[in-house]
Amino acid sequence: MRVRALCGLAFCAAIAACSPAEEAPKGRVIDCALAGSMKFLPDCFVEDSRVGERRFLTVRHKDGAFRRFEMVDDGRGVVAADGADPATADWSSEGVLEVSVGNDTYRFPARMKADAPQS
Repeated sequence: MRVRALCGLAFCAAIAACSPAEEAPKGRVIDCALAGSMKFLPDCFVEDSRVGERRFLTVRHKDGAFRRFEMVDDGRGVVAADGADPATADWSSEGVLEVSVGNDTYRFPARMKADAPQS
């Protein structure tokens, strides 16, 4: 009986060790309005990366979903790097780049280049 109880405890401990620990998303916090919401909350995290000369921003949602954007120097700020939905970007007077893809909108603190075309 005692051996069976010890085996049961060992099995439970092994299962618990195999369970993934919940990790907090990495990166800088940005405001986002997800799934068609009009309310912006600091619920997204952005990480910068490079592949050769190309620069990318990966935005992660708390639920594990993510979007990747490529940074461009033509005045748009970013374009969608993956997926079927195009990104639209608008500059605010407060110096925020607001980027929408599908039903999600992200606010990136950014500066517009002086020679960038105005939309």
